[in-house]
Amino acid sequence: MSVLVDDDLWSAVGDPTRRRMLDLLLSEGSGTATSLSERLPVTRQAVAKHLVVLDRVGLVHATTAGREKQFRVDEAQLARAVAQLADVGAAWDSRLRRIRRIAETIQRGRDADSEKKR
Repeated sequence: MSVLVDDDLWSAVGDPTRRRMLDLLLSEGSGTATSLSERLPVTRQAVAKHLVVLDRVGLVHATTAGREKQFRVDEAQLARAVAQLADVGAAWDSRLRRIRRIAETIQRGRDADSEKKR
């Protein structure tokens, strides 16, 4: 069972600062590198670099607002990321159920062997 995962997308959301930025942008509706840096423990320059990563994978889009760029979350791309996560979770649930069945079969065999020895 193979689940198609966009590695660039998951690399982008794998960073806790970027996830927090997405949370802030979703709750505020939009934001600039400056406004985000005021709410995060990183510099404006670091925020700008994180925004480039999020923009490259399509999670945010920028529009020019005066001298700064206003960033908004692309909700369709975010929904795609959530769907991928759900698919990965379902795949792992299936794998874990198979492992559990194998482990239970092994244990039943050991229990049967143990009973025969008594």
